[in-house]
Amino acid sequence: MGLAHELGYAYPKANAFQRLVQAFAASRLGARATPRTLVPLDRLTARFTRGRVSLPAVLAGLPVVELGTVGRRSGLPRTTHVIAIPFGENLALLGTNFGQPSTPAWVLNLEAHPAATVSHRGTVREVVARPAGGDERAAIMSRAAEVFAGAARYDDRLRGHRSVRVFVLAAAS
Repeated sequence: MGLAHELGYAYPKANAFQRLVQAFAASRLGARATPRTLVPLDRLTARFTRGRVSLPAVLAGLPVVELGTVGRRSGLPRTTHVIAIPFGENLALLGTNFGQPSTPAWVLNLEAHPAATVSHRGTVREVVARPAGGDERAAIMSRAAEVFAGAARYDDRLRGHRSVRVFVLAAAS
């Protein structure tokens, strides 16, 4: 029994409207607009629903979890919604930052402190993150492209600027 099963982590295939939202988010315009609009609205939604609803999950049919990390500089708890790709019995996270050139803060936090929490629909589990390497990374990126076409587009767009960091989350012992 793996992490995805423990969290009750399942998501339906995106419908036509959700695929349209995904296509917009994967575009250059969408990649600029989404962090400025959807992210703040998603935080508000999470606050009102106590983390049980995520706008990217509802609007775009994306498999989203709430990731809890420790700030690398502040040492304070940080939470963010991220797309989690089922990978074997574990979950994988991609540090795409909507295809933007900067590395997302949660990636830097995980690199500094790999112990984290992951929450899905009110179920919370302690996890340990490790970087995915080589063939494993390629398999995760391939699986991510099946779930969200934007993942491959973001990776292509960032090539030459920075590497998309990929993590595998496993339940903490």
